Amino acid sequence: MNITELSRVIESVGRDRGIKREIIVSAIEQAMLAAAQKKYGPHAILEAHYNEDIGDVDLYLFKKVVDSDDDMLEESEEIKVADALELDPQAQIGDELGVKVETPSFGRIDAQTAKQIIFQKVRDAERDIIFNEYVPLKGEIVSGIARRMERGNLVIDLGKTEALLPKHDIIPGEIYKPGDRVQALLMDVVTTTKGPALYISRTNPKYLMKLFENEVPEIRDGIIEIKACSREPGSRAKMAVISKDRDIDPVGACVGMKGVRVQQVIGELKGEKIDIIPWSDNPMIFARSALAPAEISSIRIDERTKAMEIMVEDNQLSLAIGKRGQNVRLAAQITGWKLDIISKTKLQKRITDAMANLMHVENMNETLARALAQVGVLNIRQLSETNMDVLVKVPGFDDKEVAQRYKDKAQALVDEGAPYVNGVQTAAVTPPPSGPSDAHASADQKLKEMIQQAETATKAEEAKQEAAKE
Repeated sequence: MNITELSRVIESVGRDRGIKREIIVSAIEQAMLAAAQKKYGPHAILEAHYNEDIGDVDLYLFKKVVDSDDDMLEESEEIKVADALELDPQAQIGDELGVKVETPSFGRIDAQTAKQIIFQKVRDAERDIIFNEYVPLKGEIVSGIARRMERGNLVIDLGKTEALLPKHDIIPGEIYKPGDRVQALLMDVVTTTKGPALYISRTNPKYLMKLFENEVPEIRDGIIEIKACSREPGSRAKMAVISKDRDIDPVGACVGMKGVRVQQVIGELKGEKIDIIPWSDNPMIFARSALAPAEISSIRIDERTKAMEIMVEDNQLSLAIGKRGQNVRLAAQITGWKLDIISKTKLQKRITDAMANLMHVENMNETLARALAQVGVLNIRQLSETNMDVLVKVPGFDDKEVAQRYKDKAQALVDEGAPYVNGVQTAAVTPPPSGPSDAHASADQKLKEMIQQAETATKAEEAKQEAAKE
């Protein structure tokens, strides 16, 4: 390395690599110290400083001021007091004095060492630059060129560095060739022994949200907010939006004129279908929107377990569930609730069966049994286990004494080991072991009639549906 060219080298490297001048100067100083340490020995105390005025490195060797004979003097570590006073009139024995020495001439090995130090410093600086440049971009969309596959993962050239698109973050069905343009969401930037590692994703729900943010000005301006999103990448997605301006329809704004905005996003996601729905803080209203296009007949909500039982007409059941359960699965993800879809016919049968079972409890009438069934108490055992705070909210059981009395009767049947406590076994139910009263016999007859009517209605509905299909 030619020392007289240092200024030009510093300027050139700084300009080409985008590295601060101070970092390059520090690398050169360290390289000079490494070469000088070999010349003056491992115990020598050295300092190197780049001189801006002359474009050279000033090297200083620190020596201890001693009063010693020449033959006892360690020249690389000590200086006689007489010589020290010439350099510094205030020098005293025991002081350490920095003596400027000639910079060593670089041999082949020294030059190689110096280059390695400088290159390592430059690489470290470049890594820091890349890390600091991309860390603020986490959660943003980046784009680059596909270069190669490594163990199923795609390596993307972002220009200054490379990013890794893991196999599970590639949309199913996507195939990339070297040179293809790739766009994805920057998920993480981590430091490794080889430098910064960037991880990107095309399957994360936040990627879809960011695409809409880039496509819809109202989202960028904060007028429309994306509240939730669920995806099955490459197939279907649901996104809930809300507007802070009553005059702006959030769904319409995201869809765009003639669907141009949503089509742009769909095109980037390789045809992934996107349902844009209005968000609501009312979970029942939100669930109805999330299950669209299916029409919901009624919803029973259990806030304790955060579950909903959703009833639909028989002809809406397959639409609500979706192909391979996709619609209800995405709806459950976006709402955060457990959704149980049930057809009207099945629900009616379940209520009928529950009523038949519950009316084994002494003095239980049809009205009370139906009220219990409609809130999810489907058999005697469940009645015995139902919390009193829940039971007193059921119509007809608002009196605690009445509610407790029925609970005790149900518990007695469970304790007796009655075979029907967990559900109706047959249409013609067996009366309780204690022997039915006239009221019980009358109730059993009514139950038989109700079950027969329900079965007749179900068969008629099935026949009607078959005729419609033909």
